[in-house]
Order: sequence, then structure tokens, then C-alpha cells
Amino acid sequence: MQSTTAQGATPAASASASVVTASAVTTAEPTRTTVAAPGAAKPGTTGTGTARTALATATSSPAAAPPTAAAPHVSAVPDSEGQPGPTAALPGLPQALTTRARTLAGAVRRRCADLARIESPSGDVPRLDALAEELAAGFRATGATVQREPGPAGDHLVLQWDGRDDTLPHLLVVGHHDTVWPAGTLTDWPVTEQDGTLSGPGVVDMKGGLAILEGAFALLADLGQRPHRTVRLVVVSDEEVGSPDGRRLVERQLRGAAAVLGLEPPHPDGRLKTARRGSTRVRLTVTGREAHAGNDAAQGVSAVDELVDQLVAVRGLVSLPGTELNAGRISGGSRANVVAGRAEAELGLRFSTTEAQRRTLDDLARLTALRPGARVRTEVLSSRPAWPERSTNPLLRHVRSLAAVLGQQLDGGPAGGAGDTNLPGSRGLPTLDGFGAVGGGAHARHEHIRIDQLAPRIALLAALLAVPLPRLRDRSEG
Repeated sequence: MQSTTAQGATPAASASASVVTASAVTTAEPTRTTVAAPGAAKPGTTGTGTARTALATATSSPAAAPPTAAAPHVSAVPDSEGQPGPTAALPGLPQALTTRARTLAGAVRRRCADLARIESPSGDVPRLDALAEELAAGFRATGATVQREPGPAGDHLVLQWDGRDDTLPHLLVVGHHDTVWPAGTLTDWPVTEQDGTLSGPGVVDMKGGLAILEGAFALLADLGQRPHRTVRLVVVSDEEVGSPDGRRLVERQLRGAAAVLGLEPPHPDGRLKTARRGSTRVRLTVTGREAHAGNDAAQGVSAVDELVDQLVAVRGLVSLPGTELNAGRISGGSRANVVAGRAEAELGLRFSTTEAQRRTLDDLARLTALRPGARVRTEVLSSRPAWPERSTNPLLRHVRSLAAVLGQQLDGGPAGGAGDTNLPGSRGLPTLDGFGAVGGGAHARHEHIRIDQLAPRIALLAALLAVPLPRLRDRSEG
């Protein structure tokens, strides 16, 4: 197949089209789904400006009647315990969601591509803030109230959608808008659609997930529905470096949450993520003594040599099962004819258990120099606790039942990577991650999403927002 390629744009020039809703549907007449840029005209009209073009896609056949209208009854699929299915209270919802999600998938695909064209590497405050503004406008168009939270590495977002029953504990969704890709990556790796995939920096981790959630809310509004309970979304700007500042916002919104959903990509086969290893970023800094490498080498203490030996020693410390070390970055020295006076390494550690995490970090904190005159310092830059697998998972069971009603097969399993869902998961809150775009290649040059899986994910998230949650804690837990 031929590919279509779009060149990258600077944040100032890349205001993109957001997924917004048509007016609430109350009949089975064909509807129009509008894709409008932030600040564009209201849905149903056409805005002006080259970067703020309103795109409209008309449904090719009469739309399925929303559940608020006289929709034909769709039998609910019983859950694994033989109880009425999760959509029993909203007859007709599965058909309406599935049909309308297919209509919206094209707009969500374009939205993901547009978000990926706004480069947002961790630590690049102007670019991250430009993307935060774009996301805020898109989510605001679906009915969210938006609060921007300043952070040292870029603004975070806290958004809220009111639910039909505001007496219930809120549902928390967590995401991020920073990526691992440096500014300028789009120059030689533009966003490209080819052979049923969309590839580009950040499309799967996690601009696809953000676009899908926006589409899910747009879908509910298009059907005249609101979430069953209040939904809060936290989008942090520093997740790819461990959320050192964003963690406080996630922690704040955990209080009183009924459940937590993550927008990270699922397993490559579409399975959700039910547990995660803990992760810690550590900076290992060595200070030596500079000297002329030819005339006075014996007077110097090489920080580079000391760092190399320390890394060998650290490798021996990381011996517990399920513990991994990645020496991600090393720097040091100044010239080949100068004994290095300083060197450092940034280490990424992953742990399957909290105990392994504690023991390994304690060992690192006790590192001492191997050479007279050298000094070694360890500094924890960020840390996430391990989120262990639970023997029972009512939230996963509920989502599986929803997926079955929508004609999807879905399961879950533990993941090796860490994210912002580690925090609620480690504390025993009902937590699932992997509601983002199905694809692969996160943090790699083959990063991509599967276009054919956008509609099922939009429908699934919309259903999860719309229907009541079951009891998610065992009675023994209170």
C-alpha cells in the first residue's frame, strides 16, 4: 500500500483538530460528527483559519438510537458469576456505542496524528505547555472543566466531567503528555499511515490513549449520555522521567476514588495490564581529582575509572529474581589528556516486589569508593512502588463482561514497565492500565498503533464510563 506522510510542525503552528460532539441525539436521524480545532466555531458550523479547519464526517446510514430514546432492547450478557450483565440498566447501549465508535474512529485517528505532530519531550516546558493547551481545549469541548497545574517541567492538567450521580466516589483516569522523543525527531521520522498502522513519535505512548479518551467522551455526549459517576483525569508532564512532580497530583486525586484506569498502551495483543513492576531512577555520581594524564597521572584520581568499577559492583548487587538494571546514560571527563575529575551514570532499576526494591536501594545507598581520593554519591531521582498481581480482580471481571457485551474478547496480565498506576495499584485500589491504543514499539523507532483497534477501544472506554461499577472490593476488605 502507499503511505501518506505528514511533516512535523512546531507547536505554534500545529493547532490540531479536536474530537468534539454533535448536538445530543434524540432521534434515529443521521448525525454529523464534527472534528473542530480549539477555538473553532461551535459544533455544526465551520470555523476559519488554515490550522483550525472543521472537518465533518456524516454517517452513511441512520445512526443507532441512543439509550435515552426508544432503542431496541439488546440482551445483556451475564457476568462470570451469573449476574445480569453490566449494561442491563441501559438497553440498546452496546449497539449504539459500537456503531457510533466506528463513525468516530477516523476523527480519533486524525486527532492522534495531530497530537503526535506536537513534539513534547520530557523537560521541554514550552512544547509541553503548548500540547497541554491543545489537550485542554479538546477535552473542554467534550464537557470537561479544566485546571492547569504549574510544574517545574511543564504544566499538568486536572480535568473533571460531572456524572449522573454525583454522590458516588469518582472514577480516576491517569495519563501523560510527555514523550521520550527529543525535539526534531519528526524531521526524519514523520507521522505516517501505512498498512493499517499509524506510526510516529509518541503515537502509542501515549497520544493515542489521550485521543481515544477524548473520543469516548465525545461519543457519550453524541448519544446524550453522561458518565455514570464523576470522572477525573490527571495528565502529567513528567511521567517518562518517573513523575517526580506529577505524582503529587495523582496522589491527591486518589483520595476517595472508586477505581483507577490508566491510558498507557495495552499488551501488544490488546490485553489490559493488571500489575506492574516497581521502578526507580538513580543517579550515581563520582568525584575524582583532575591531573595531567601524561605528566602527573599519579596525582590524579580518575572519576571515569571509578564509575566503571562501581557499575560492575552495582551489577552484582542486582541479583534478586525479577530485578533488572539498565545503565541508561553515562557521562564524564573533559579531555583525553586530563584525568577525569567527575563522572556520572543514570540507572534504571525495575523490581517485581517491594522487598527487592527496598533491599537493592539500601545496598546502593551504602556504596563506597574503591580508590583513595574518590567520592561516590547515590541519589534517587524518582521511584514507583511495585504493583503486585491480585488473586481476584473484580474490576478486570467487570471490564471483561463489558467487552463481551460489545462483541470483544479481552483479558489482562502483568506488565514489565512502570507508570502512574503503580501508586494506586500498590495501595490495593481497584486499578487497571492499558486502556490506550493497541499497538507496539513504545520508546522505539517502530512505535505504532493499529487503526482497526481504535473503534473497539473507544466503545469500551465509553461503556466503562457510562455504566455503573460493581462492588470492587471483597467483603473481607470492607
